[in-house]
Amino acid sequence: MRLALTRESKQALVAQYKDLLGDSEAVVITTYMGLTVAQIEELRNAVRKAGGRFMVAKNTLLKRAFEAADYPVPESALTGSTAIAFALEDPPAVAKAIVDFAKANDAVQVKVGFLGTQEIGAADVRALASLPPLPVMRAQLLGTIMAPASQLARLLAEPGRQVAAVVKAYSEQEAPAAA
Repeated sequence: MRLALTRESKQALVAQYKDLLGDSEAVVITTYMGLTVAQIEELRNAVRKAGGRFMVAKNTLLKRAFEAADYPVPESALTGSTAIAFALEDPPAVAKAIVDFAKANDAVQVKVGFLGTQEIGAADVRALASLPPLPVMRAQLLGTIMAPASQLARLLAEPGRQVAAVVKAYSEQEAPAAA
């Protein structure tokens, strides 16, 4: 038996959603109808490991939170069963957790997403999920930035290496002659 939410608890949920929207780098709204409690918990844990939060939500309360957070209200997405994932740290990782879970469970379908406050479609969420995780992207960027510096260091060191090779060759020629 489900108890109705009190006005205070509804206001608290709207405030929580609004705060999470403000703290999120990305948001993904999905369906969940047909999942068991264990499956929802499994998805929630996968999103948490990816640096996000996953919550089943009431459409009317989400609409109020979107309005309060100055987000465009995704009217078409706020129908039927709705769950929302907030990417607090790494948007591609959270999107990947949801998309991977959706591949194994037809009950989960991406309705819409937001990157910042910009609305993106389900296909864009899948594209976001295909990006490498944030640590990998940072490493790739650092490698790109460091490549010219390491090439410059090798270029500057090359004349010194050549002089050292010539000196060594002369010393080896004179060493057998002295013996």
